[in-house]
Amino acid sequence: MKQKEIKILSDDELVDKLGELSKTLYDTKVTHTVSPLENPLQIRNIRRTIARLKAEISNRSQK
Repeated sequence: MKQKEIKILSDDELVDKLGELSKTLYDTKVTHTVSPLENPLQIRNIRRTIARLKAEISNRSQK
């Protein structure tokens, strides 16, 4: 998810997306532990998207 897409989302959508991605990250890590993922870069991309969402939530709460 790109920064432009994140800025368009409402506050509620940001929180929902953050929860959804956190669950996805957990599931992906568990799957990767059991058997190797076809694309292990998926984990990094999810982590970075979560960081972008958290940064946007933080920026909005400070304003």
